Amino acid sequence: MNRLDGKVCLVTGAASGIGKRIAEVYAQAGGRVAIADLRLEAAEEAARSIRDEGGQAIAVAMDVTDEQQVIDGVAKVISEWGRVDVLVSNAGIQIVNKVTDFSLADWKKMLAIHLDGAFLTSRECLRDMEKRREGGAIIYMGSVHSHLASKLKAPYVTAKHGLLGLCRTVAREAAEYGVRANVICPGFVRTPLVDKQIPEQAREFGITEEAVVKDIMLKDTVDGEFTTVDDVANVALTLAAFETNALTGQSLVVSHGWFMQ
Repeated sequence: MNRLDGKVCLVTGAASGIGKRIAEVYAQAGGRVAIADLRLEAAEEAARSIRDEGGQAIAVAMDVTDEQQVIDGVAKVISEWGRVDVLVSNAGIQIVNKVTDFSLADWKKMLAIHLDGAFLTSRECLRDMEKRREGGAIIYMGSVHSHLASKLKAPYVTAKHGLLGLCRTVAREAAEYGVRANVICPGFVRTPLVDKQIPEQAREFGITEEAVVKDIMLKDTVDGEFTTVDDVANVALTLAAFETNALTGQSLVVSHGWFMQ
């Protein structure tokens, strides 16, 4: 069931971390993968690695907050492979601070990357999908913070909640031409993004890094374990390969039980 043979898959923020692993899993399942990232050199390296393993991949330079770069990047994929069947809106960053200490510039930066980027990439891919009317999948990278709040993460929590609304609207608008939209909501995944947060939160809360991991990040999981990139990538594969509107407008939480719907 979980095959993407010939499907064209655009993954943003895919030069590293969760996005990179999703791209690799999609290629292993027969998908043709466009690795979109700010860092073109890193994206090219990731694409080359997939090709070395026998997969099909290209690199696309894309700042998801730049409308023209998104338009041009999606156009490049369509020029190369004729279509986009799957979009994974994964690009994201993290900035932690108290609400009273957050600068407006950092607030806008967070919302631009997580929400503007999701909107722009969705719009461009949906234009192609609507024209072809052959179905497709839009997958947003949310978070447990799409459902819960944590201290020091006001814009991140706000943006991740916002993705639920965007997803549900896309699910309703695009259903008529067979496009599904869903949100993956991971718990803490041990990526460079999370590794960076550990000392930051230790400083903000005045506790050890070990306490951040045990008493904040993994406190409410059922087994004290981090979610893995493979956990998230396998869910992303299922959502991309699922072919009916029976599964649309949903958020799938992948968090070792941290949040249970």
